[in-house]
Order: sequence, then C-alpha cells, then structure tokens
Amino acid sequence: MNEKSLDKTTILETLKPYDMNRVNTDLDSAMRTFQKKIIVLDDDPTGVQTVNDIYVYTDWSKESIRQGFDDDKAMFFILTNSRGFTKEETRRIHTEIAKNIVEVSKETGKDFVVISRSDSTLRGHYPIETLILKGCIEEYSSKKIDGEIIIPFFVEGGRYTINNVHYVADGNTLVPAASTEFAADKTFGYSSSDLREWIEEKTEGKYTKDRVTCISLSELRDLDYEGIQRKLEAVTDFNKVVVNAVDYADVKVFVTALVKVMEKKNFIFRTAAALPRVIGQVCEKGLLTKDELVNTTNRNGGFIIVGSHVNKTTQQLERLKELDSITFIEFNCFLVVDEQALEQELTRVIRLANENIKKGKTVAVYTRRERFDVNSGNNEDDLRLAVKISEAVTRIASSITVRPNFIIAKGGITSSDVGTKALGVKKALVLGQILPGIPVWMTGAESRFPNMPYVIFPGNVGNETGLRDAVEIMQIN
Repeated sequence: MNEKSLDKTTILETLKPYDMNRVNTDLDSAMRTFQKKIIVLDDDPTGVQTVNDIYVYTDWSKESIRQGFDDDKAMFFILTNSRGFTKEETRRIHTEIAKNIVEVSKETGKDFVVISRSDSTLRGHYPIETLILKGCIEEYSSKKIDGEIIIPFFVEGGRYTINNVHYVADGNTLVPAASTEFAADKTFGYSSSDLREWIEEKTEGKYTKDRVTCISLSELRDLDYEGIQRKLEAVTDFNKVVVNAVDYADVKVFVTALVKVMEKKNFIFRTAAALPRVIGQVCEKGLLTKDELVNTTNRNGGFIIVGSHVNKTTQQLERLKELDSITFIEFNCFLVVDEQALEQELTRVIRLANENIKKGKTVAVYTRRERFDVNSGNNEDDLRLAVKISEAVTRIASSITVRPNFIIAKGGITSSDVGTKALGVKKALVLGQILPGIPVWMTGAESRFPNMPYVIFPGNVGNETGLRDAVEIMQIN
C-alpha cells in the first residue's frame, strides 16, 4: 500500500531493450507444439479489444462451444457479461460453462485452456469466477489445476504492472490502481495496488501475499526462460502467479516460457486483453479504416448509446458534443424507480431517436451523468440498480425501428446488453479495432441488423476525443 505515482517515460527508458527478432522467433518456435484450444470467457464485450478475425459467441450452449472447438482458429471468445451479474448468478453460469466445455472437449478429443478475461483496472467477480472454473473442471475431468496466472497489463488502455504494482496511466503519470476512481467502484472496489496484496485482499486471506510467485521485468528482459519455467513448475495448490509487463514483448517472453511448462502442468488465467492476443497468435493488424466500416448506401443516421458513468466517458461525451452533426438526447435514468414516469421518458427518447435517424441525423442517447446509487450498504443493490438502468437503455436500443448506418455503444454492460439483447447477436466476427483498445464486431446473419459494424467502446478507454474520433470515422462525409 501507499505506492507512489511514477513518471512513465523515466521508468520505461530504464528498462533493458529486447532483441525483437529473437523474442518473436522464440515464441513462434514454442507455439508450434501448443495444440490446446484457447477459450476466453469475457466478463464484458470489450475483451476482444486486441484481436481480429476471431469469433465471439454470446451464449455458452454446447452447440456454440462445439462450433468454437470445430473452428480452425486457435481461439474463440464466449461473452458471459458476468460483470453485470450478482455473485450467485456468476457462480451458476460459470458452473454451466465449465461443465459444457469439459463435455465438448471429451466429445471432440481436443484439450483446452481457459482464460478468464476481465477488467484491466481490476474490477470484476474475482476470485469467484476462477475458483468456480477450477472446481468444476477438476470435478468433471481428469485435469488438476496447479495455479492461476494473473496478467492485468493492457498497454492500449495505459495499464502497466511494475515491481508487482499495477498502474493506470494518466498522461505521462502512472497512478497506482488503488488510487484511481476504478478502485472506488461500489461493487468491485479494492484498496491494494500491489497485486500480491490485492490477491490477499480479494481472497480474504486464503491466498496470502507471501505465497504469490512473481515474474519480474528483469527476468523477462534477460530472456530467462529456464528461470521462469522453474518458478512455474513449482506452483501448486492453485497458488497465484503475478506477471509484470509494460509491453507486449514482456507477455511474449512469458508465454514462450509458459507453453513448455503447460505440457505437464495446468493453469487458469485471470487477465486483461493482452494475453489472448499473444497466446492466440493473433496477427497484428492496423486500425480499421473508414472505407472498411462505412456503408455509403445507407443514408440513415447513426445511433450512439452512452451508458458508462466513469469520468472518462463523461469527458469524452462533452467533446462529442462539439459536433454539430449529432442530435443529443439525455435519458433521465433516475426515473427507473418510478415505473410510470420511466415509461413516459422511454417513449419520448425512443420517438426522438427514430425520427432523427430516419431523417439522416446521427443520434447520441446518453444517461444522466450523475451517479445514482441506492446507498443501502449492500454492494449488490447498487449492481442491481445498474442492471435496471441498463435494461432501460437496452429497451431504447431495441426500439430503433429503422436500420442505422452504424451503432456505437459506450460502456461494458451497455455494449453487452445492446449487442446480445437489443441486436440479438449470437455469433460475431471481430473485425479489429477502430481506435486502440476499441473493438468492432460484424454482426451475424441472425441479428436484428445483420452485417453491421458494431463499435464496442469501453467506458474506461481512450483519450478525451476518442468517442468523437470514432464517430467521425463512422459518419458518412
């Protein structure tokens, strides 16, 4: 605790540089023998923010999981949206997912590894999700899970782990994660930036900080594969491994050491979005262009829905309001506690949105910026209120009667509910990113608006002009 902020430039300049040819060659060589299907369970839809040409499924039925196993791609995502669930709901769905994965693995004869992808600012249902996955996989299969590997590094969002402390970049300043607004989350808050202490805090002392294995930046930069492997081989009893990282190269070196150990040992992963890109061997791709995204034959306006309430989103919304080409409609989400008033408000917002989109005007519907809390002392009451607001936002999106030129959803829960409930997406292809860390789905044929680029904009990602920049790319000139 009491970690200090760091100067990003100064810290990064002191690190030993890599021979990237060596790093990439070593990784390619190690991955040739890695045959496990990689299954990423994503607790909100933003986890595909580093990949492209990968499928994401929005249910966890055996049929969908079998499609993922049968596909020739090394990896697939399952969107659980569990960050919007209660603890009990999370337990139930992760039990079901683990059981279905094991059954399909047996039927297909293909081995697997599970990555629990969650927030790079350490929010989410931890440690419940990985504990449930471990218990169920061991119960339904012959696997023994030896340890859990934790990698919250995510450079696109400015998340770095240095000396086991996790930082969030604010410009050129690295702020300890526990000193940010994310740590004050009503449902998933925490007080520790040192990941060893964070693990002890979140597991309520079951896994103490002195039992955590740490992979340092110096070990990674020295390409100490054998030393890292010895550390991993010594991990037992589901103890934790913290991986320091400030660059994708650090993750590549770690994965090179890891895959050799995984010939004999099994791990579950709790990570941000960087690890899936590396271990899934996703080809690097530039940002998506206007030509790749814009449908010039559809003259209707676009639809933007903003639900996230974090400060970054509010700042981005204010910069978006600088565009005269957009009609802004505030949705008074505080009315969810008054059913009659809520109905009147939804009718108003839906009518205005449809009228403007049909006229060729892009519409931005946004929730009131003040945070609305129950203040009951029960964190799950606040989560239920957030879900109720999201349901109202989803109803607005579900009631758009004319096909928009594009859809952008801002916020994790918002973008998940819009994608799965309002648009009815069951399977989507991840096209890539419109801006760093901001993914785009191509909706499936089964969806309400088939073959439409759907921009999933995380609440806590991007600079102040990020949302405006994305809209300007998507709009017809």
